[in-house]
Amino acid sequence: MVSPAPQRLAKWIAQSGYCSRRAAERFITEGVVSINGAVARHTDGVSTVDRVCIHGQPLSAQPALQYVLYHKPVGIDCNNRPDDPASLYQVLRLLPQRLFAVGRLDKDSSGLLLLTNDGALSQRLMHPAFYHEKGYQVNTDKNITADFIASMAAGVSWQLGEKTYQSRPCQITQSGNQQFYIVLTQGLHRQIRYMCKTLGYRVTALKRDRLHNLKLAQLPEGQMRPLSSTELHQLQLLSTLPQP
Repeated sequence: MVSPAPQRLAKWIAQSGYCSRRAAERFITEGVVSINGAVARHTDGVSTVDRVCIHGQPLSAQPALQYVLYHKPVGIDCNNRPDDPASLYQVLRLLPQRLFAVGRLDKDSSGLLLLTNDGALSQRLMHPAFYHEKGYQVNTDKNITADFIASMAAGVSWQLGEKTYQSRPCQITQSGNQQFYIVLTQGLHRQIRYMCKTLGYRVTALKRDRLHNLKLAQLPEGQMRPLSSTELHQLQLLSTLPQP
């Protein structure tokens, strides 16, 4: 009998739908993953004959993959803390199947979140090498100038502690006296807010309405809907190869 081909442990966990590949790597580093009773290493390979446990609980058989759009309201924090009443965990725990969010929106922002148990797709969507587009509607505290638009489009750098961050050049259009629409291809922490702050502006409202080919459209705040087969097919095609 031919033994099943092993896979890298983090990829195996992500494909099971338990969490993203990045989160799986963190669990392995923390020493909470075991294979057949032994503490796992990042270089371990596993297959269907192995028993993988996380926090002592066996990894379930791979479930059917699910893809859901969620319109996150302001006030929901994209952490996964069961003891936090504002955590996205309180939303996810009510679902019939274990899902996680692809990426984050800060607590003060609203808009489109993709919920899934497809760890491999999640990894591709979050990796900066793929240049996935994300669109945001943004309101500011004062009138926008042509210099502001030009500076945002060219890229902005800012300092946090000892680390310097640099935004990529992006698409941006003014949509009102104090509103603009921006399309990013990276996902730095609170990026738009820091870009605006560096240029002397404060964000008063921020909503993400697009992730790649997925659009928020008329989905009501706090509601969810499954991806259509066409949306999923397009998303998978667009997520196959990194952009040059």
